[in-house]
Amino acid sequence: MLETSARLLRLLSLLQTPREWTGPQLAERLGVSTRTVRNDVERLRTLGYPVDATRGAVGGYRLGAGAQLPPLLLDDEEAVAVAVGLRTAASGSISGIEETSLRALAKVEKVLPSRLRRRVNALQTYVASVSTNANSPRVDASVLTELTAACRDHELVRFDYEDRGKAASRRIAEPYGLVNWGRRWYLVAWDRDREDWRTFRVDRMTPKLPAGPRFPPRELPDEDLARYVSNRVSAAPWRITAHITVHAPAAVVAERIPGYVGSVQSVDAETCVLSSGNDNAEMFAVYLGMIGFDFTVTSPPELVEAVRKLGQRYAKAVSG
Repeated sequence: MLETSARLLRLLSLLQTPREWTGPQLAERLGVSTRTVRNDVERLRTLGYPVDATRGAVGGYRLGAGAQLPPLLLDDEEAVAVAVGLRTAASGSISGIEETSLRALAKVEKVLPSRLRRRVNALQTYVASVSTNANSPRVDASVLTELTAACRDHELVRFDYEDRGKAASRRIAEPYGLVNWGRRWYLVAWDRDREDWRTFRVDRMTPKLPAGPRFPPRELPDEDLARYVSNRVSAAPWRITAHITVHAPAAVVAERIPGYVGSVQSVDAETCVLSSGNDNAEMFAVYLGMIGFDFTVTSPPELVEAVRKLGQRYAKAVSG
């Protein structure tokens, strides 16, 4: 039989799993009687842990939500994941959370066993990330929190929005989910005025708080919101669009082209057409060169000229 202190920690660890435990189940896991389980539950409550209990044949115990966050017991993998997640958050695209993440990380790393600290430090030493450009979109943490709560509670959101053309508008929408794509966050919502589904860049939103009244949920446009956002964003109207003939099989080219970049359609066994776009002709030309296969571009003239100039620049760089 475990000593009382060790048994309480073991009981707390079990109660922190996302399930409900019956008294007999806990007694079997701890090797004690159900009476001892009840006494240990009372000890945890005395220490400030909100242990909820339900009666009946299917009743049991689970750790509830209290006024304060109680100490958490994490296994090795969870502890490493939390530490790595906090390191990422400290330099991520969510503004206003960096300092808080560093404070939490300091607390976690202080109590990490040496074997786990070595794993976390190894990740920090041998895994690098490119620092965020000052012009990259950043989202305030409080905005994400408010939008997440509105999605959860099915509450209308009102916000000012600036589209890619810098045109401003006032929106009222039913929020359903947030999707993170690299450095950007998108809100999937039903636009009340347009009476259609819309995808909003969160960094272009200025929410008007508090959230509005509740609404009855609709059927989602796609069960996978990440896939829905990917399809919508990749189909967004670019300033420059083109259909490029690529001299390689469609299946091979498709393996190198992410879905958000464009679509690939087969012409014959050795040729396909890439439909894509970009707001910058020179950047578009650079991306085409990175496909890794010969290609032919005949329009629009702006892209043709950018490809020609880039080819001359590359040829000059290796000549003589």
